[in-house]
Amino acid sequence: MSSVSMSDVEIKELFKQAFLELLEERRDVLYDLFAEVIEDLDLANAIREGESTEAVDRAEVMQVLEGAA
Repeated sequence: MSSVSMSDVEIKELFKQAFLELLEERRDVLYDLFAEVIEDLDLANAIREGESTEAVDRAEVMQVLEGAA
């Protein structure tokens, strides 16, 4: 069996090409990934903001939600 020898530079360039092809062919996956990251960041910010605000009881929350429907 023969072996192939590649330098680090060649391996790096090959990896870059493969990654770019993946991004071009599967933009939907990249879009979904970024959308999920943004949603997670927004949720974390909302939780942080909620920790520093006054607590309300469940009945008040349900009343507001029912009014929005």
